Parts: sequence; structure tokens; C-alpha cells
Amino acid sequence: MVLIQLIGGPTALLEVDGLRLVTDPTFDQPGDYPRPNAPTLVKLTGPAVAADEMARADVVLLSHDQHADNLDQSGLAYLGRVPLTLTTPSGADRLAGDGITVRGMDPWGHVDLPRPGREPVRVTAVPARHGPEGCEPFTGEVTGFVLTAPDLPTIYLSGDNAWLGNVEQVAERFAPVGIAVLFAGAVRLPGRFDGALLTLDSEQAAEAARVLGARFVVPVHYTGWQHFTEGGDKLRAAFDRAGLADRLVLLAPGEAAELAD
Repeated sequence: MVLIQLIGGPTALLEVDGLRLVTDPTFDQPGDYPRPNAPTLVKLTGPAVAADEMARADVVLLSHDQHADNLDQSGLAYLGRVPLTLTTPSGADRLAGDGITVRGMDPWGHVDLPRPGREPVRVTAVPARHGPEGCEPFTGEVTGFVLTAPDLPTIYLSGDNAWLGNVEQVAERFAPVGIAVLFAGAVRLPGRFDGALLTLDSEQAAEAARVLGARFVVPVHYTGWQHFTEGGDKLRAAFDRAGLADRLVLLAPGEAAELAD
């Protein structure tokens, strides 16, 4: 059994038998995030659960650290309370120190997380591309993750990935997937990449579900920020059109679901 609670934006709590994991922690209240030579990011709503109210987590799975909608100031402080953060190699270099225990992971590398009385959960880093081809010098390094264990459904966390080719690579190694946590929201930023997507849109999320053979799909990263251009209604409509409505688990911030194969 896996419990997933949406905290807000890209932040979710996963309770996996014996482990508690948090994705991309963003706990700030609403506000603006100016950036040099880039559009200002605007947060519209705060988290459903404050950082101080979160129960202790074992691991943070951080897709990337360089954007405030994936790691804000309160989220950065939260990393110091968690025994281990897994992220990109460049992110680990930036975050190391100041009481943060962090490990960078190359694509297809893995870390085994021990659990009392059970076999460990293996976390495999998987490729993610935060925009169109050639975006990396501007958007930076990003990673997704796959969690596997003999007694658990396979869990895929896409991170800020906009390319279905990466999803196909994951499917080749891990499909069928029990639970896909997809960063959606159809992010576009004015003046960047001629309006190209920086995360999956709703149609791509439905296609990713099909490619992965996912039993359940839990979208995150589609509420709470101004640059998310597609929300729950678009996701529902896309999954309906694809004949995959029964796989979609659409959570409101603060809401949780227990999922099992």
C-alpha cells in the first residue's frame, strides 16, 4: 500500500511501507520570485501543510534545486531536517553543507533505502528534460526517479520533464508501472523557447500513462503558481479522451489517497 498526499505545487508526501518520502519541497507562502534575465515566478497559494506541521520524512526526492517552484526558501530549510536528499549531481554540489545531507545521482544510478524488517526500496535516477531539445544550458539539470521493491508497486516520479522520449526510456526498463506521479501543468514562460512546454501538458500526461502502462496516475505541479497553464479540468478531459479516466487520481492540495495494485 502506498499513500500519497498532495501538499501543493510539486510537493507531495509518499508513505511507502516503512518509508516517508517528500518530493520537491515548496513551503513558502504566496509571493514573487524575481530571477536575473528570466521571467519572475509568481506563487499564488501556500502549501496545504506547513513545513513545521509535516511529520518527519526519511528522504527528499528533489528533481532540481535551481527553480523556486521546485525548491523555495522554506523548502531549502526543510532539507536540513531530513536525513537524506537525493537530487542531480550539480544540485548536490550546490546544496552540500549547511546541515544538508545530499547525494547526487547520475541517470540510471541507484541508491538502496533500508527498511526495518523488509528488503530495501531501490531509488533509480531517470532522465528528465525541462523543456525542448537544447534547453539544458538555460533550464539546468533535472532528474526523475523510479522506486522499486519486491513488495511494492513500481513508482515513477517524472520531475520537471517535458519530453515523452524520456518516459519511453523509463517504460523500456520498468513498465508496467503501478503508480506514476507526473509533473504536469503545461508550464510555459513568456520569452522562453518560443512558448514551448517546460513540463508535460495534459495530453502528454495521458500519453505517458499509456506508455508506462500505469495503473494509477497522480498529477502534481499543476496548482498554485501563475505559470501553470493547465489544471485539473484539462487533465480530466485529456484522460477521458484517452480512455484512461479510471487511472487518474486527481488530488486537491491537502488531499490524500491510498493506492495498491
